[in-house]
Amino acid sequence: MSRAQQKVAGIVLAAGASTRMGRLKQLIPVGGETLIEQVLAPILGSRLDDVVVVLGHQAREIETVIACRFPDPRLHIIENRQYLQGMASSLAAGIASVEGTHDHAMIFLADMPGITARLIDRLLDAFLASGMRIGAVKGEGRPAHPVIFSRELYGELKGLTGDAGARPLLHKYSDTTCLVEPEAGYDSFDIDTPKDYAQFQTKDKEPQ
Repeated sequence: MSRAQQKVAGIVLAAGASTRMGRLKQLIPVGGETLIEQVLAPILGSRLDDVVVVLGHQAREIETVIACRFPDPRLHIIENRQYLQGMASSLAAGIASVEGTHDHAMIFLADMPGITARLIDRLLDAFLASGMRIGAVKGEGRPAHPVIFSRELYGELKGLTGDAGARPLLHKYSDTTCLVEPEAGYDSFDIDTPKDYAQFQTKDKEPQ
């Protein structure tokens, strides 16, 4: 199947309750917008065919922000009512929403503002050319987000439990994963705690 015939969806996991942050992380201010907006902008700026955002905690509030900012027909918002069961439940919900229509799914975390459209497209191209079942950005010698999975792993992804996300499959198939070097200057920093947020704000203000 040629690249033009293969459909790839992005799945953004944004359902968490932000317990470590102490407030709704998806809507914290980052660079004049909210964190979820800053994460979604480059994802929607990439060549992904469709983008699914999985919401859970305070879903309506987050959905309102997203819908106002991104009137993109490729964007689809779903709700995972079982989000308290862990990240794997949101991953399963996202996969279930695309398994009948898309050949591959690229997974994103909603707290990584350093992702760029160029990096997404670079990973996409390398993965499709490799013919492997998994592709990931190379971070300190190991797979890091974003990560892309072929359809043949959808069943295993839907069977995961807990809060480790797809990590078990990355370990299981580590020798058959296409690792892609990130672009120069790529920052894989994620925002989990108030300390992370303060550190990111300081970095964001540093002269380039």
